[in-house]
Amino acid sequence: MSTPFPFTAVVGQDDLRLALLLNAVSPAVGGVLVRGEKGTAKSTAVRALSALMPEVDVVAGCRFSCAPAAPDPACPDGPHEMGPGVQRPARMVELPVGASEDRLVGALDIERALAEGVKAFEPGLLADAHRGILYVDEVNLLHDHLVDLLLDAAAMGASYVEREGVSVRHAARFLLVGTMNPEEGELRPQLLDRFGLTVEVAASREPDQRVEVVRRRLAYDDDPDGFAARWADEETAVRARIVAARKLLPSVVLGDGALRQIAATCAAFEVDGMRADIVMARTATTLAAWAGRTEVLAEDVRQAALLALPHRRRRNPFDAPGLDEDKLDETLEEFGSGENSDGSGGSDGSDGSDDSGDEDPDPDGPDGGGGQPPQEGPDNGNDDGSSESSGEVPAQGEPSESGQAPSPGAGEQAPVRAAEPFRTKVLSVPGLGEGAAGRRSRARTEHGRTTGARRPRGALTKLHLAATVQAAAPHQRARGRSGPGLVVRRDDLRQATREGREGNLVLFVVDASGSMAARQRMSAVKGAVLSLLLDAYQRRDKVGLVTFRGSTGEVALPPTSSVDAAAVRLESLPTGGRTPLAAGLLRAHDVLRVERLRDPARRALMVVVTDGRATGGPEPVTLAGRAARLFAADGVASVVVDCESGPVRLGLAGQLAGELGGTAVTLDELRADSIAGLVRDVQGNSRRAA
Repeated sequence: MSTPFPFTAVVGQDDLRLALLLNAVSPAVGGVLVRGEKGTAKSTAVRALSALMPEVDVVAGCRFSCAPAAPDPACPDGPHEMGPGVQRPARMVELPVGASEDRLVGALDIERALAEGVKAFEPGLLADAHRGILYVDEVNLLHDHLVDLLLDAAAMGASYVEREGVSVRHAARFLLVGTMNPEEGELRPQLLDRFGLTVEVAASREPDQRVEVVRRRLAYDDDPDGFAARWADEETAVRARIVAARKLLPSVVLGDGALRQIAATCAAFEVDGMRADIVMARTATTLAAWAGRTEVLAEDVRQAALLALPHRRRRNPFDAPGLDEDKLDETLEEFGSGENSDGSGGSDGSDGSDDSGDEDPDPDGPDGGGGQPPQEGPDNGNDDGSSESSGEVPAQGEPSESGQAPSPGAGEQAPVRAAEPFRTKVLSVPGLGEGAAGRRSRARTEHGRTTGARRPRGALTKLHLAATVQAAAPHQRARGRSGPGLVVRRDDLRQATREGREGNLVLFVVDASGSMAARQRMSAVKGAVLSLLLDAYQRRDKVGLVTFRGSTGEVALPPTSSVDAAAVRLESLPTGGRTPLAAGLLRAHDVLRVERLRDPARRALMVVVTDGRATGGPEPVTLAGRAARLFAADGVASVVVDCESGPVRLGLAGQLAGELGGTAVTLDELRADSIAGLVRDVQGNSRRAA
């Protein structure tokens, strides 16, 4: 077994380390979600934490890690007698992104359950993680139903496995840690709320700190054991502090004054539900125990708010997590109680260090923690900068559709803000797919309504009981059945086929040429695309963005699960120049071709946002028609959002939709209350094209 990187040797990332340590002291805090760019020691810190966890007493031979002093009466390996057990290190179990439901929660032997009535159960990762750490890297890429199962088990402290009326329950209490890169897609707000604490991490921009990161990493890679030995004393000190805080925790008093501050803070920030209040109370209590105190102070409440509230402030999918610290300080001061007003600190925003009061300010020491979580995500600075730099591009006076090819920047106008988004009608891909679970198009899925049965291909996951009994019934006499039990063989088992919804690849092809450059119209166009992006977020789609202007089409955003990234690129999209419609369509065709190789099961829906005009080069309209017919030949479902305006309309967008084998809708018709039957039109046109 390889030597893990020492937890106390992680440079910086004070808030990440503090959040992990608080959960090590009290898993009831609810786990940690770590958000940040790649290469910021997220996984390193989580894996290093396992070495600091105190050893656990377990019943010898129990696969579910029952405590010998209080064994689980419902343990599948029980019942156990109370008595001495054996000690072992706390486990850290990693859940792979591609894990199945059976791998997570465990599996029943259906054949034995039907034939013998025996609950033969193979434990899953939740059982392995009991009384330890369950780590999910890239939790935002985990299938939603697995995340639901995971968070339900974390909240209830138990896992339930049910198959056709046969059920098994076992304890599953663990420290849940998830890491994610927001560039690869966001978690749903409901799932964000289920994590107790969230920490935003970013690489340091300080050269000295970056040098120290590299120095320590190289030293560890050269001699892991020697490097760990140099940090052994610091590791031992933190481990002892965790044990001491656990013992002190039951003695910590959460006074009425601190509780009132917690309630007032959650109310002031308009946090939905009561989970935030409970998490803040548990976090503040744990902070006091970590600092060696038996009383919760205002500084504990402030730090708890900084860790527990930012991710609960999102009002729509494109809102960045964050917290107004000035407002937080004002609320704490207004509702501060007399009993801890003299020691609260916090209101001046300066008390962001570890609550232990140690005089050593070294952020890399073993007690590193506390501090204020960074309230800007790793991309926020870039977003602002790109908007400002784009805003400095002067609008050009020459016509964008002139006869001469524009020079770089000629005819380019500053980006305009998107209009207010609205609810759109559902666009779906015709037919029955087999892609990733989502909420857009019909598909064969593991979850949904049962539509039939088939022989299982591989491991049986969803038994079709009636079909299994029907397959086994004719053979009972030949198999010598003599008792009440049904004699079932492997060949009799039938897998239920189910129909649900899948997520698709929604590829936006947006006309950013001069013909679209009227600011009011482009604002409406961006508002429509943003509305469709919101719909894609809710339906768990991948999205991509291709734009065309000047003389070429370009991929503004390769297909990704991060709808937020698409919204950012859309906001800074400049306009101007000619309308190379054919080039934009050909670039989109290349993107879809590559994605079919990468993920052949995920079907595509192309949304072309244009007025249908094509200029530049010889026979631009003819070339655009040829490019469009490539999509019709491939059977790609397409929708053209017609952006043409004015009293005289050429109807070119409708002609383009015909060439694509799709349908055309205007901006006004795109609204959900204006285009009843749009899905039917999309499917009908696609079938005719096929």
